[in-house]
Amino acid sequence: MESFDISAALQNMSKNALRLEIAGDSGSVVGRFGGAPDVPPDFVWPVFRTTAFDDPEVKPRPLSFLAQFDCAALALMDTEGLLPAEGVLSFFYELGSEAWGFNPEDAGCARVFWFPDRSALAPAAFPQELEEDYRLPSFEIRAHSETQYPDFEDFSLAFPSVAHPAHWQQTRGGWDGFCDEFEQAYEALQNNNTDSRHQLLGWPTIIQNNMTCECELVRRGHYLGGSWKDVPKADVREAEQNSLQDWQLLFQLDSVELDDFCLDFGDCGSIYFYIRRDDLAARNFEQTWLILQCY
Repeated sequence: MESFDISAALQNMSKNALRLEIAGDSGSVVGRFGGAPDVPPDFVWPVFRTTAFDDPEVKPRPLSFLAQFDCAALALMDTEGLLPAEGVLSFFYELGSEAWGFNPEDAGCARVFWFPDRSALAPAAFPQELEEDYRLPSFEIRAHSETQYPDFEDFSLAFPSVAHPAHWQQTRGGWDGFCDEFEQAYEALQNNNTDSRHQLLGWPTIIQNNMTCECELVRRGHYLGGSWKDVPKADVREAEQNSLQDWQLLFQLDSVELDDFCLDFGDCGSIYFYIRRDDLAARNFEQTWLILQCY
C-alpha cells in the first residue's frame, strides 16, 4: 500500500472542464445566465407539479430559466468532444421548491433542452404563472478550459480499497496522514485561478458527498432522503462500482451574487446536472438528473 502513488492516480482521472464566469471579464463569451430563453416556435415551457416554500398547494409550477450556451462556442474548448458542436443548450430549474434530487418524485424539477438549429430560435415569453422573483436577470457567461481532478469523495469511490482507513493505520501517519497526502497532491494539480465554482463538464466541487451513486440509485426508483438501509445492497454495490464511469457532470451552478441580485441554493450551495455518458452521447438530455448540495 505504501507504493500507491496518489498523484499519478489523480492524473489518470483528469478531465477537461469549462470553467464559467457569470458577468466576468475573463475567457470567451459562451452563453447567457437568465433573461428570456431562446427557443423554437413549438417550445412548451416546462412545469413541475409541487408545493413551494411559501405555498403548500400542489400544482404545476413553471421552471425558471437558468442559462443557455452556444454549443459552437463551447466546442472550441470541449477537448473531449462530449457536448454537441452546434445549437443551443438550455437549463431550467424550479426555484419555488428547490428539490434536492434524492427523491424519484423530483423527476421534472429540472430540465435540459438542446435546440440543434440556432437560427430557428427566438426569445420566449415568460408564463404568467412564473413569479417575478423567479425571472432571473440577464448576464453574460464567459468560459475557459482547464484540467480537473476528482475531489476526495469521488477519488475514494474509484479506489475503495486504497481509501479505506484500515489500510492506513500503520502507514503514512495513519488515516489523517493519508488524507493530508491526498490534499497536497490534489492542490498541487488543481491550480484554479478563479473563485468561480460554475462549470460545464469536468469533476464537481463536492460540498457533501459523491453524487453519481445517488443519481444512479434515485433513477432506479430508490428514495434516499434518509438512511439507505432499505436500498438493496446489490443495487448499492453496483452503483458504487459503475456510477462514477457511467455518469458525467454536465453543469454545476453555484449560488450567484451579483450587484443587488442573489440566487442562493439552500445554504450557500450548488446545483449539479448529471447525465449518463451514453445518454450524453445520444443527446438524450431529457434524462438529466439534478442534485442540490449545500453547507
